[in-house]
Amino acid sequence: MSRKLKNNLFKGSIYTASFLSIAMLLFLISTLIGKGVSAMSWEFLTSESSDFGSKGGIFYQIIGSLLLTLSAAIISFPLALGMAIYKSEYIRKNAFQNITNTLIYSLNGIPSIIFGIFGLIFFVNILNMGISWFVGGIILAIMILPTIILSSYQSINSIPVSYRENAASLGLTKWQVIHTTIIPRAINGGFTGLLIGLARAIGETAPIMFIATAFSGVTFPNSFLEPVSSLPTHILALAQQATNPQALQNAWGSSLVLIILVFIFSISALVRRVQYSKIKY
Repeated sequence: MSRKLKNNLFKGSIYTASFLSIAMLLFLISTLIGKGVSAMSWEFLTSESSDFGSKGGIFYQIIGSLLLTLSAAIISFPLALGMAIYKSEYIRKNAFQNITNTLIYSLNGIPSIIFGIFGLIFFVNILNMGISWFVGGIILAIMILPTIILSSYQSINSIPVSYRENAASLGLTKWQVIHTTIIPRAINGGFTGLLIGLARAIGETAPIMFIATAFSGVTFPNSFLEPVSSLPTHILALAQQATNPQALQNAWGSSLVLIILVFIFSISALVRRVQYSKIKY
């Protein structure tokens, strides 16, 4: 087989795979829009659900999902930045770097249901915190930590070595270099990773189903130790009522709202990434 033929076959496989991926994505989006847009209305977005979700709207489900992701962001962001700075500036031995890389990638590869089981056993049963949105925020924060750490770490490593050398020649301490040069760069990269992580977290069901959410009967929480309702668990509950046309219609509408929120986080991450790539150091 000639090299030219191999190249053409390779190009053809790439184009075919790209076309199939885009086609599946467009099919999914068009199906969601086609079936979910009929359920969309101002009343649907701003009213409370009733009859186990088959009637009413999804206002408190939207609030619950945003509350969970907001708490996850507040918890995970400073921890991830600290870990990225420590990994970049204080770990010098290759063996220790390899260990931290293994731990981070392993954490990123754990199935989401395992996080939910851990939260149920440790926070709900052992610490007796009960089913609450705060516990759900902690678990989601643990899930998205690797994404933010790696994004921040890569941003820090892209800083030219000459910056550190120039700072040292001026007599700046290590903390002054970190404060003036490293942290701003880490925040820029970490924020991109945070948005990507939140796009994943807002659609998760398994980690929060038994530790943070209730399927019906809850509104806005009055404390840290109360459950909320979320869009993923709401969709799951409606899917179990598939024989009810109204419930199925609300499920499509809820799915469309959820995918819109995911796109908002994803597109924001892309825009932030483009802006960040234009920054010259």
